[in-house]
Amino acid sequence: MNINDFDYPLPEHLIAQRPADRRDASRLLVVHRETDTVEHRHFYDILNYLQPGDCLVLNDSRVLPARLYGRKVPQDPSAKEPGAKVEFLLIKRREGDVWETMVRPGRRLKPGDVVAFSGPGSDLPDGPVLSAEILDYGEDGTRIVAFAYDGLFMERLEQIGTMPLPPYIERPGEDEDRERYQTVYSREDGSVAAPTAGLHFTGELLAAAEKKGVELAYVTLHVGIGTFRPVKVERIEDHHMHFEEYSINEEAAEIINRAKREGRRIISVGTTSTRTVESAAYWDAEAKTPAKAGCWQVRPGSDSTGIFIYPGYEFKIIDSLITNFHLPKSTLLMLISALYDREKILKVYDEAIREEYRFFSYGDAMFLE
Repeated sequence: MNINDFDYPLPEHLIAQRPADRRDASRLLVVHRETDTVEHRHFYDILNYLQPGDCLVLNDSRVLPARLYGRKVPQDPSAKEPGAKVEFLLIKRREGDVWETMVRPGRRLKPGDVVAFSGPGSDLPDGPVLSAEILDYGEDGTRIVAFAYDGLFMERLEQIGTMPLPPYIERPGEDEDRERYQTVYSREDGSVAAPTAGLHFTGELLAAAEKKGVELAYVTLHVGIGTFRPVKVERIEDHHMHFEEYSINEEAAEIINRAKREGRRIISVGTTSTRTVESAAYWDAEAKTPAKAGCWQVRPGSDSTGIFIYPGYEFKIIDSLITNFHLPKSTLLMLISALYDREKILKVYDEAIREEYRFFSYGDAMFLE
């Protein structure tokens, strides 16, 4: 398939720059796949479409305040002028205090250079809180860096880091984003982007779903920088995904697997949850089900995945999907086109644009029922 098959025109003013006033006040476009019809609702109406026995799969990864602003330390200790301003975006912890990091401007930083960080603004009014030495070059222009600090690294990061808002949000991260660019159920540190479909849920909404008889299964996939990177090949089959780490504990696996064995609906909250459970799927010929012997199950444990889901893929675990509206030509748009139909999805997107839904991370939601 050609990358242009997943393109669509999006007016710039529909790219959400800020979250809705309330998480569950976002709009919700419900797609009834069996009848190819849609409804326009609000996210708090999601309870009307959830049934007792449904299993919601949610990604509990927590976004790191992974954007850091600092200054290059002059090699001449007697230099009176501060070094050049530098921006870091942490991508992945290698081991200990060694991280793979995107840097800007990259041409200024080579192995052996040191960068000092303080609070937002990078002018180090109170002296450096954190420093990093460039160890080596990484892939795609990244750098491998080793951090030095007093105390605990995560405390220093919380003190001076800012939320890594996507590049299409054209403003700096603010205090509000520390709460709103996290799901209310986030708990496992490690992502550089939020699993945005979950941003619409409130604690009250999740409690109401459980009271209705919906089971919640929490899995973890740490969202990497690949979520921002465009597909650069014409044939989508030639695209290679970046690997991301995931884990499914025994409790979550049993909740999902029991629902599969009993023929109940598995609803994934977001594409990251989808990629997690589909990566962990295996055929269990011994499983006893009402209809037949054997069914797909998920294997508990930790691993990494580079799964690429696009039209033609046969889903093994999930039946339905709650998701946001995704970028043109993105792997996320390809994933939802695999669950529904590419042409039908693009028609749904056309309607969302006509109805002026808000798009991308802080935008509105869609339920592929």
